[in-house]
Amino acid sequence: MIRNYFKIAFRNLARQKGFTFINSAGLVIGLTCFLLIGLYVKDELSYDRFNKNADNIYRVTRIFKSKDGKVSLHLGQVAPAFMQYFQSDFTEVEQITRLLDATLLFNILNRPESPEKKYQESNMFFADANVFKVFSINLLSGNPDKALEEPFTIVIAKPLAEKYFGNEDPIGKLLKVDNKYELRVSGVFEPMPDQSHFHANLFLSMNTLNDNRIYGKEAMNNDFGGNAFATYFLMPKGYDMSSIESRVKTFLDQHLPTSDGGKGSDWSDLTFQKLTDIHLYSHLDSELEANGNIRYVYTFSAIAFFILLIACINYMNLATARSSGRAKEVGLRKAVGALRSQLIGQFLSESLLLTLFSLIIALTALILLIPVLNDFTNKSLAFTSLLDVKFILMVLGVIFFTGILAGSYPAFFLTAFQPVEVLKGKIKNAMKNGRLRQILVVMQFSIACILIISTAIVYKQLSFMLTQDVGFRKDQVILMKLDRNNSFDFESFKQELKRQVGVKNISASSRTPTDRLLDFQGAKVQNGDSLAPTNVVIKSLRVDFDFLSTYGIKLATGRDFRLGDSAVFILNETAVKSIGWKNSDDAIDKAFEYDGRKGKVVGVVKDFHFESMHQKIAPMILIANKGQDSWLSIKMEAGNFQQTIASIEKIVKSYMPDAVFSYQFLDEQFNKQYQSEQKQWSLFIIFAGISIFISCLGLFALAAFMAEQRRKEIGVRKVLGASIGSITTLLSKDFIKLVLISILIASPIAWYAMNSWLTDFAYRINIEWWIFPSAGLLAILIAVATVSYQSISAALMNPVKSLKSE
Repeated sequence: MIRNYFKIAFRNLARQKGFTFINSAGLVIGLTCFLLIGLYVKDELSYDRFNKNADNIYRVTRIFKSKDGKVSLHLGQVAPAFMQYFQSDFTEVEQITRLLDATLLFNILNRPESPEKKYQESNMFFADANVFKVFSINLLSGNPDKALEEPFTIVIAKPLAEKYFGNEDPIGKLLKVDNKYELRVSGVFEPMPDQSHFHANLFLSMNTLNDNRIYGKEAMNNDFGGNAFATYFLMPKGYDMSSIESRVKTFLDQHLPTSDGGKGSDWSDLTFQKLTDIHLYSHLDSELEANGNIRYVYTFSAIAFFILLIACINYMNLATARSSGRAKEVGLRKAVGALRSQLIGQFLSESLLLTLFSLIIALTALILLIPVLNDFTNKSLAFTSLLDVKFILMVLGVIFFTGILAGSYPAFFLTAFQPVEVLKGKIKNAMKNGRLRQILVVMQFSIACILIISTAIVYKQLSFMLTQDVGFRKDQVILMKLDRNNSFDFESFKQELKRQVGVKNISASSRTPTDRLLDFQGAKVQNGDSLAPTNVVIKSLRVDFDFLSTYGIKLATGRDFRLGDSAVFILNETAVKSIGWKNSDDAIDKAFEYDGRKGKVVGVVKDFHFESMHQKIAPMILIANKGQDSWLSIKMEAGNFQQTIASIEKIVKSYMPDAVFSYQFLDEQFNKQYQSEQKQWSLFIIFAGISIFISCLGLFALAAFMAEQRRKEIGVRKVLGASIGSITTLLSKDFIKLVLISILIASPIAWYAMNSWLTDFAYRINIEWWIFPSAGLLAILIAVATVSYQSISAALMNPVKSLKSE
């Protein structure tokens, strides 16, 4: 019986080649998009799941609060001094392990016997000895319990071992870091999976930091300010974290020192994040790596579903258009004794066969498109990722659902009619109004209009962020990271760089624009004749005397730093307003204290966007620092950049022979801030185009069937003198009405969704009214262009051919 169903289904599909092509094309595109997005979503949801204890690992995060109790900063890392108290106060924790980005201290590696072959490495971490008990990192050689016990021992990833030691056994061999310390290899581990919220190429024993030349044990045990240690708790299975959370306040009050005699919990707090929530739900300051976003997972999952739904609607639409012809078939089959269940099976088998055929082509397309997806998402997805039992079951479920949904109308509606009614032609008259077809077309174009409107709004917001005046000059500026431990005559170095052809100006600072402002200390402002603490959290930036001129940052009032300044400060306009002074002029010469350093305000700069437009401009203080700092900004003249950079490299190597010369352009860093939005916009364009294309495929075929159904009516109208234009309008106006209804439905939905999306930005566009009619007009033009061919063809047909059978 089933074999017979599929045999007849195959014949029917082969007979109706146009119907089969249009439906299979829609389903292939829909299934390909669904599988591509499904692959991406599966990857995003699998982060950190490779750890066998994933459900029992929690990361400790730290909150800083202003004096009014508001959160001023939320860090994904904590200070080292907490470790000793975690171990003594939270005894139920099975393991506590920490990671510290080692590149904060050094990053140049070489073999002692090959000093000329040095490399700048990334993803290096100090780690506690029990890191392999917490995370499921596979050691290929070495003892996981003892590999990181001794100071200056390292465990390296296999690619790093091959890079430095080739085919040699690396165990026991040495690597030199920053030409200072020798590190002994005690283990080799398999590269970490891509689906991890951090990736390490090298683990360095945390006990190395006990060395006073680097940090010192006593200094670590007393450091509550160096919040750079990613700290993880391994809890017993099924442990309720609310037990620890309820004791945090007491813990902080007991151990966290305060300068004003208050309680530690008044200005700080600790929270606990589940390991598997970090990648999609955590967007804190100082994350180990950039995380994903659960919103994108929801958004693209919805898009995948809707594109597949549009493809299913195509099938149902064409099925309703062909229903009068299939109704006679149903009537004849019933007349010769066919049961309704058999007819349902026949129609569903056609739908499932077409869906399976489309799946085969979609899988082929998927293999070809995975590299494109990888380039776009910076992932390493592979077709083998689909060979997962859960994913395969999900795909089979989708195929079954798609087949049933697409074939549901002919299967359940047409088979319900009595054969006598069908053969007398009563069903044809009953279905003339095509109400279901109209509803389905409205659904299709509503989805398409939502995507068109969303694309326009994302583009406008992206353009706003990229073209808005940020308050500083970002073009022709290169950034260089400086090793603060590498002592040299910085002023001579700076002056020599300035003398190079093509170099306009140079500045050193603790951070550079596009970075996050994470540094802040307590401030006191002039109140009468004395200084009083302020509740305002003021972020700090150390700069030299050339910072403002290098970046072209304008003063609102007052003056810039100058030689001889020691205890002076420059604030931004937001800081002045937040403190409560009348205006910028009122701030000049006011007494000010920051981090225990007393001085006065000599200038106020106009607000500028140091951070991205996701963040509001924060109250900021610029502190004069005339020496070497973490970053060097070099403003260049337009022209031969490569020649200028080559001369800069020569000077850098002469002052820092052990350093690896590297740089980045500020404007590229600026654009990277909005890389996520740029990709989102590109995806919206692609998916909007796909949804419109699939909708138009169905609309084209539907227009052809409608023209065929009204063939005799058109012939009569032409005989009576109707023009080609009037007949074209007659056939097109019904579709235009449906598109107009779609716009009315789509507009409020798109407005709500995009207004919610825009809340992620501190600086955003207003959604203007003209976007909605413009999107509607575009949809109408596309619909008219789609149906006009069929309409004009029908209008040009010789009426004799239409009426010859009458």
